[in-house]
Amino acid sequence: MSEVRNMLRSENHTIESVINSSPDILGGTPVFTGTRVPVSTLFDYLAAGDPLERFLDHFPTVKREQAVAILAQLKEKFDAAA
Repeated sequence: MSEVRNMLRSENHTIESVINSSPDILGGTPVFTGTRVPVSTLFDYLAAGDPLERFLDHFPTVKREQAVAILAQLKEKFDAAA
């Protein structure tokens, strides 16, 4: 996990930098910045047991760093709330 944290720090990834929500894009559904891929799609894939690689293969406009950043930020928020 420290490797992921270092990556986030070095690239200044925050939830806000990897997620965009605009009424002009899918009616305001949160999407990965620079794409029209809903963030919820990542969670749907993971919940179905699909590996991150499959999601990334199916949605090549989403960068690995974006998906990892979201998961890492959510983990930090979860850990902080525990």
